[in-house]
Amino acid sequence: MTDKKTLFIDGREVEFTDEPNILEVIRKAGMNVPTFCYRPDLTSFGACRMCVVEIEGRGIQSSCTMPPEAGLKIHLNTERTRRIRKTVLELLLANHDKECLTCDKSGNCELQKYSEEYGIKQIRYPEKSLEDYLPVDDSSPSLVRDPNKCILCGACVRACSEFQGHAVLGFANRGSKTVVQPMNGRPLGQVDCVNCGQCAAVCPTGALTIKSDVEKVWKEITNPNKKIAVQMAPATRVAIGEIFGLEPGENSIKKMNEALRRIGFDLIFDTNFSADLTIMEEATEFLERLKSGKNLPLFTSCCPAWVKYLEDQHPDMLEHLSSCKSPMSMLSPVLCELVPKHFNIERENLVVVAIMPCTAKKYECKRSELSHNGHPDTDYVLTTQELGRMIREAGIDFSALKGEDSDSPFGEYTGAGTIFGASGGVAEAAVRTAYEFATGEQLNDVDIKQMRGTTNRSRDIELDLKGTKLVVRVVSTLKEAEKSIQEIKEGKAQFQMLEVMACPGGCINGGGQPRSCDDSKIKQERAEGLYKEDSELTIRKSHMNPSIQKLYQEYLEHPNSHKAHEILHTVYSNRFAGSYKDI
Repeated sequence: MTDKKTLFIDGREVEFTDEPNILEVIRKAGMNVPTFCYRPDLTSFGACRMCVVEIEGRGIQSSCTMPPEAGLKIHLNTERTRRIRKTVLELLLANHDKECLTCDKSGNCELQKYSEEYGIKQIRYPEKSLEDYLPVDDSSPSLVRDPNKCILCGACVRACSEFQGHAVLGFANRGSKTVVQPMNGRPLGQVDCVNCGQCAAVCPTGALTIKSDVEKVWKEITNPNKKIAVQMAPATRVAIGEIFGLEPGENSIKKMNEALRRIGFDLIFDTNFSADLTIMEEATEFLERLKSGKNLPLFTSCCPAWVKYLEDQHPDMLEHLSSCKSPMSMLSPVLCELVPKHFNIERENLVVVAIMPCTAKKYECKRSELSHNGHPDTDYVLTTQELGRMIREAGIDFSALKGEDSDSPFGEYTGAGTIFGASGGVAEAAVRTAYEFATGEQLNDVDIKQMRGTTNRSRDIELDLKGTKLVVRVVSTLKEAEKSIQEIKEGKAQFQMLEVMACPGGCINGGGQPRSCDDSKIKQERAEGLYKEDSELTIRKSHMNPSIQKLYQEYLEHPNSHKAHEILHTVYSNRFAGSYKDI
């Protein structure tokens, strides 16, 4: 048991244990100080100086970088600390593009929030001239970078380096000319960014934002000649409610269905259905590789950031990557093929929209491999945040919705499908089916809890497939994935399957989800919401989904059939040597 110690905050005695810094002790005690650069999941940087506190005998200190000590007497809101914070805000605002009304972060901007809280009405410092403004970079399919709104907090730089080990973004120049930019000042769309969006997730201002397709989708919805089919990923249902005041992890899938119909979407399907479809294909593929001993370990292929990372950095490892498309990119061609027949719609009038937790899905839907006759299978990807904006724009009281079911036949799913949104979920779902495919016996205990977790970013799970010993490795963040790749290249890998999700904790923490970077518990609550739905569903194994069985009987024949490969599988490309013109 960890020994408890005490210190004093504004005269109150407060206990602390293993908190890494004074700021976490302050927050644990139900108080707070402002900060731009601190994120619990990243290393402390101490760049912004907003979180300063005054400590008796120590003077002014940065609370995010100073470890707690027993007996410290800390004061949060002295005249000096308030003056420092106001000065910092004024300096930032003097150098900032203050077009707040047209900024995507308006209402969610920390600079805007603290300026209001501290009553900043005048700026005493010279403001930046128009000649000093830098061009906005919208070259990426997923993100928009506006350097004129950057406050140099460094959170995006650390997220890219510490989560993905990639260092796409970095500081350049010195003094007043310092900027954060991609390597050599190149546009974001021309470097090896994997589009994960974690930089935008930690950005406190509008310097990095999601590239929005909201207006394009509204235009399609209001076109009387178009029919709009929409699919929603597992992780979106346990996060969308946060935008409207619901608790993290609350399953809002039925409310989402109703909201989407009210907005004007014609057909509502669930990506959980195609998560089950993915398991049918991937589990079969894994067992075939296990039998032949070739191209092991198998890499899961659901995460588009991970796929692009391999293509960019390790094309020699692509033979390990499952040929399965992601659930989004499996369901879209199925919809394009079968919805016109089922619902008497002309194919050219069908528009497929995907609601995803992931900014990299915007990149994925534009890949040439995921199109048919020059037409993309998925026309548009909207993130959870973008859907929240549409719901508000439509004047819908989301929390008051009673909820509706999705449409059939592509809306029925199992518990295995829903856990795809959490790190370890894809592997757990695959094992549930692979065990029964391999042994012909029923797997009674489907809860493989050792695969679950949002804090441990790499874990090995040993399994017994009726005498065949297996090791499955689950990792989140590309930095952890890189370690596994090096083990394979050095001949040290002992695992047969590798599940990789680029975002910490998995899709529940995707770059398109509502902000969660200030509270690590939110990821766990979202994951628990998915596992709760899994436990409550009658069917919890993908191959037991009757709609999936019917799809194979009537259309796909059997898992890994020639027809299934035409529709549900793809190939990957060597994008090494600086060739990033892939979309």
